[in-house]
Amino acid sequence: MQKEDRKENKILNRVELSFSWKHDKKSTPSRKEVIDAVHSLEPGSNKDLIVVKDCSTRFGQPLTTGTAYIYESAEAMAVEPGYINVRHEPFRSSSAAKEETSEGGDE
Repeated sequence: MQKEDRKENKILNRVELSFSWKHDKKSTPSRKEVIDAVHSLEPGSNKDLIVVKDCSTRFGQPLTTGTAYIYESAEAMAVEPGYINVRHEPFRSSSAAKEETSEGGDE
């Protein structure tokens, strides 16, 4: 995976990363693999605060491109829609997932 573009968005407290990943003779990378690769590109980032967006693979080409957001805190992640947080829940550590579910709900 290589970093195409990196922007610091101070208003939303996040780093916006554009990436491309050439995966010859391998299948399309999973969301978990993309999160791990983004984490390796940004040392010091927290895997629980990484959101993968706009990930697409070209038909007939072993190339995946996309955008990932690396947030500074869980509070900063509140700008993401609820379905995005649900989509990334299986890849977060158990402590972060418990904090989100304990914040509210109709129980």
